[in-house]
Amino acid sequence: MLDIPTYKWIHLVGLFLVWTALGGAVFHAVNGGTKETNSKRKLIGITHGVGMFIILLGGFGGLARMGMTDGLPGWALAKLGLWVLVGAMLPLSNRFPKAGLGLFFALPAIGALAAFLAIWKPF
Repeated sequence: MLDIPTYKWIHLVGLFLVWTALGGAVFHAVNGGTKETNSKRKLIGITHGVGMFIILLGGFGGLARMGMTDGLPGWALAKLGLWVLVGAMLPLSNRFPKAGLGLFFALPAIGALAAFLAIWKPF
């Protein structure tokens, strides 16, 4: 079993992959691109999917290492909800390109909220 700082690094690497993929997809959409005109759509999708898996792996690995195996605390459930929301952002940027600017500004807010929950564990 790995130590908690290692799980945090794994979690952060996944986060960086997902944010990179979403940034690329959102900028493509904001600049008028469509799903059909995105020549790197497959690469973005793979990066997003692998990053989502790595986030989950690091997050649940860290929770297990902290001894939280009987049930998830409220802050972890909230972070899991944010994970689902971030997972939906790539298809949303493809389906609704005009929402790209809103997604662009939502990404840092979601990241900041997830960091707040992880650091302070308010509930």
